[in-house]
Amino acid sequence: MTEEINFILDSAKEAMVGSVAHLEKEFLNIRAGKASPQMLGGVFVDYYGSQTPLSQVANINAPDARTLTVTPWEKNMLHPIEKAIMIANLGLNPMNNGDNIIINIPALTEERRRDLVKQAKSEAEDAKIGIRNHRKDANSDIKKEEKDGTAEDICKKAEEDVQKLTDSFIKKIDELLAVKEAEIMKV
Repeated sequence: MTEEINFILDSAKEAMVGSVAHLEKEFLNIRAGKASPQMLGGVFVDYYGSQTPLSQVANINAPDARTLTVTPWEKNMLHPIEKAIMIANLGLNPMNNGDNIIINIPALTEERRRDLVKQAKSEAEDAKIGIRNHRKDANSDIKKEEKDGTAEDICKKAEEDVQKLTDSFIKKIDELLAVKEAEIMKV
């Protein structure tokens, strides 16, 4: 195969790996009933006028499966952190005890579990769409190479390779979704 075709295949694979990595990151944000510091990953605190990730102004721990503790590095950050958690609309109710913030994670109801599964399926579908878009881009680049004089059989083989890549990444997304679904539905 030509160098250009190899570059197209490598680029497509890299983009697809990125889509799967993004999906895994999104799945971390979907909580499955047990407390995890990643649940507060999207919380930003007003730290002296600039929006700062919570993890950069406080220590976040999960002492047990139903509790998160947030210990700010500066005492005067307790109220801004509490406010930021409320604003983040995560369905969590922070309690300030003067030293740190304690968040009790409510048990998931059956309806909430179904909603989380729907959210996970939606994220997985978005990732699949991304994979298919990367396939389309790679195939159009291969077509350009064919017009520029690359042999037709080489281009057909490259398109088959792109399809194999696509199929393997779609399968990986389905596997990740099945694991996440089982995790969410496990009581």
